[in-house]
Amino acid sequence: MIKKVYLSCCIILVIWISLTGSIYNEESEEENVKEIATQTVEFLSTGEFNQAYDFFNETVTDQMAVQQLEDIWDSLLAQYGEFDTVMSTRIDKEGGYDVVYVTCNFTTKGFLDIKMVFDGEKNISGFHFVPTEIEYEYETPEYADQDVFEEVNVTVGTGEWELPGTLTIPKGEGPFPAVVLVHGSGPNDKDESIGPNKPFKDLAWGLASKGIAVLRYEKRTKEYPVQSAAQTNFTLQDEVIDDTIGAIDILNATGRIDQERMFVLGHSLGGMIGPRIAEQDDRLAGLIILAGPTRGLEDLFLEQTTYLANLDGEIDENEAIQIAYIQEQVEKVKELNISEGELILGVPKTYWQYLAGYNPVETAKNLSIPLLILQGGRDYQVTLDGDFSVWNETFYGDDNVTLKAYEMLNHLFISGSGPSTGAEYLVMGHIEEEVIDDITQWIVNHQ
Repeated sequence: MIKKVYLSCCIILVIWISLTGSIYNEESEEENVKEIATQTVEFLSTGEFNQAYDFFNETVTDQMAVQQLEDIWDSLLAQYGEFDTVMSTRIDKEGGYDVVYVTCNFTTKGFLDIKMVFDGEKNISGFHFVPTEIEYEYETPEYADQDVFEEVNVTVGTGEWELPGTLTIPKGEGPFPAVVLVHGSGPNDKDESIGPNKPFKDLAWGLASKGIAVLRYEKRTKEYPVQSAAQTNFTLQDEVIDDTIGAIDILNATGRIDQERMFVLGHSLGGMIGPRIAEQDDRLAGLIILAGPTRGLEDLFLEQTTYLANLDGEIDENEAIQIAYIQEQVEKVKELNISEGELILGVPKTYWQYLAGYNPVETAKNLSIPLLILQGGRDYQVTLDGDFSVWNETFYGDDNVTLKAYEMLNHLFISGSGPSTGAEYLVMGHIEEEVIDDITQWIVNHQ
């Protein structure tokens, strides 16, 4: 039975197996391994996990049971939506191995590549998920003026976790106020691309057009997926915080940046963890939170799935099965009933342990810097009633905190109408100019 599931942008996708086997013969038939890869995906999509499992070599099967393969697939579907179709396949050589990329379309988040490495016996020795390299032509928003800013390539972090980034900075001597952008969940690129939308690029170009420098960079789980997955004690400190502090270091060392006016802007997961970043780095002049959750991520995950299942007015059998499955996963998170090496909703026990000891609202209450907290009224992932209301009730009347909700904006702060769905993320749009203006004015007011 195929399980119908939907997109969630609030849970990180760090699920993969990456193992090595013997080098495949260079004279192997490329079409053969492409067919095996395609058939593997088809078995997974139809719930025939035993048949898919048969294509893996012993190196993999010694470390992964059939049930684990099913859990990995379910975690993927829960974030990308129902599997639709195989769009294409391509084959490459990496380190002497034949590697097949199967580009798949999912109903709510669009394209994703399933990458499979083959050994000399045409068995799968490596299996993981990577973003599809589809290039969308970026349409410059009307509020961005490319004549007044420039972009400089930078490297965030040092050593094994170096990350490519871009500093978008107004032309002139400065010094300019500056903002570091902190991604939402998942292996995001520096633009936080979702389909044709690039909200972080909108922010960078929009704010730089108004005299504010912006630093954005590839997220660690995007740039180093295998290395990140290999960390047995993986937490938000590794996924987000350390690299954000590295980005602040870049701003602090840049001569045209006003070191007294450095800000962090976190979106979604980045907004939730923003208070912890500010707690750890006293160089910040303020914190901007866009769609920041106040509840447990596991609760949001269940709520989002239930919301999308209910959009047509009823929950069918497959949807009920998926909701029940996620409810079981949520209960395991609540109890921290997670085995060593087990992934729950895509991440290990250490990730959930870290979150269990963190309350973004309570942490924010102890900060002395000003806060700007913004929320989209049509956001079904981080909601007005469930999350923004908590920020509002906590900080209403606090002169150090500015709160604002935008009735027609979704989770990406793009305008729309009617109930929001994941499908609208695949339609080209831009962050609303009003949001750019409000952030700009707030920064100007906190000089």
